[in-house]
Amino acid sequence: MPDKFAVAQALREIGALLELEGENPFKIRAYDTGARALEGLSEDLARVIAEGRLTELPGIGEALAKKIADLHATGSTDLLARLRARHPPGVLELLRVPDLGPKKIAALHAALGVASVAELEAACREGRVRGVKGFGEKTEQRILEGIARLHAREADRRVLLAEALTAAEPLLAHLRAVPGAEAVELAGSARRGRELVGDVDLVAASRTPAALAAALTGHPLVAAVLGSGDTKTSVRLGSGLQVDLRVVPPEDFPTLLHHLTGSKAHHVRLRGIARDRGFTLSEWGLFRLPPRERGAAAPAAEAAPDPAAKVPIASEAALYAALGLAYVPPELREDQGEIEAALDGTLPADLVEARDVRGMVHCHTTWSDGRASVEEMARAAEALGMAYLTVTDHSGSAGYAGGLDRDRIRRQWDEIDGVQERVSIRLLKGTEADILEDGALDWPDDVLERLDVVVASVHSRMRMDEDQMTRRLARAMALPVFKIWGHGLGRLLGEREPYACRVEEVLDALAGAPGAVEVNGDPRRLDLEPRWIRAARARGIPLVLSVDAHSVAALGYLRFAVTTARRGWARRGEVLNALPADAFARAVRPVR
Repeated sequence: MPDKFAVAQALREIGALLELEGENPFKIRAYDTGARALEGLSEDLARVIAEGRLTELPGIGEALAKKIADLHATGSTDLLARLRARHPPGVLELLRVPDLGPKKIAALHAALGVASVAELEAACREGRVRGVKGFGEKTEQRILEGIARLHAREADRRVLLAEALTAAEPLLAHLRAVPGAEAVELAGSARRGRELVGDVDLVAASRTPAALAAALTGHPLVAAVLGSGDTKTSVRLGSGLQVDLRVVPPEDFPTLLHHLTGSKAHHVRLRGIARDRGFTLSEWGLFRLPPRERGAAAPAAEAAPDPAAKVPIASEAALYAALGLAYVPPELREDQGEIEAALDGTLPADLVEARDVRGMVHCHTTWSDGRASVEEMARAAEALGMAYLTVTDHSGSAGYAGGLDRDRIRRQWDEIDGVQERVSIRLLKGTEADILEDGALDWPDDVLERLDVVVASVHSRMRMDEDQMTRRLARAMALPVFKIWGHGLGRLLGEREPYACRVEEVLDALAGAPGAVEVNGDPRRLDLEPRWIRAARARGIPLVLSVDAHSVAALGYLRFAVTTARRGWARRGEVLNALPADAFARAVRPVR
């Protein structure tokens, strides 16, 4: 009889096959919601089904409950059987190829019988794809590039930061509730806020490590135990993500947390500084070196340190202080100048925090491709304590996303005015304008001058060469209208590479004109990346931390924008939506 993870996998297969057939996105999403509900179920699935309580789980209605019961009893459902009969085995692989949507897959299958990534790759290399109606040589080459990225992603086996945190946070809450757990924290690249994460590292302080190990291995999300010992436990979740838990006595917790947070390059620098100051630093702690070893090069294989030489370290901040450095926040630990700044006292002490942000910027509604109304988005942002929200639906060039024309944007303004009378949060009328091929925005001046805010983004002709894209973006950024450069380089993590572009030239153009850069919090984007955030800051270009929200739930993307901004060393005073509503509105007004 299939367990909850197998049933959840079958639900996701149904959703994927429905996507292949062009089914309603909300219906597709319901199957993923049901799968996540099952994976988090702490009770025995058979009992919940027998007692008729499936509909008590979030997102599971009567129809979905019936399918889950069938899947649990027989491993299939009528719907899944019909879908599998209509689609050959392996065709779902094709949905994972970047830029290859359901319609293209259907066309390729009908014309060439392609039913797997391997068959598609062979067809491309043999030049057969270019002969299919609607395809060509360039499309064929792009498909091969997408397949190469898919293979690279599979070999890398990393997940989005948001996926890693979604898995880690219930585990953290569960372990913190275990008697004897004095502290449990996230470590690794997820704690540093890296865009992609290989696995999840947890560190706990406790004198009863067996209790925490048992709590982890018994958690409902765990599908398999990979290993369990006195201090380390490794499990694999139903999603396939590996989680490693290390448990040490409280006195060793700060140095182990620091060590497992990384990065390796940061640690190498710190170990060198420690040795210069007469210490040796490792995951086991900070130890004073014997006088004869001070100042000498580190041996190739260091002997176990003398426990009597161990320096008590109460916190990560105390560890840095013992080495003569200011505290370095986790997001900065990449050996990209933070060590030097911590030594000479120039490390920013006012990195932006989530509590600094006062307004939600870059929000879509049902007027274009959003899933919530203006009022629903407004009330949700208000409930989160925000002072303002920008309504920035797509412009007319984004016809695929329901972009607005003159008539519809004026009607939208009327609706915003009506909603404003019913809510206390400030609503700003805006747009996500397309940057056209020649660098112009696709709204005329008489519309731009009536808007409160303009996000300017590229949504078409993304494969321009470096010179063309640089000229296009630089012209847009040099426009006298104040614009926020939206999801600057258009990357989709693991799916689409950034545009070919000389970014510094574009930033130079923006620095000489009114505008700001967006730090996009969509977990698939996190764009601009930290090095370009630092480059923008060096030019005095202000930042806007945005959610690029197409739903109420996506307002939660703010946390990822904040993390990415911190990785770019962004300070509170450099973030425009850390300003009060009136000051923000004045700062971003498109036409002065």
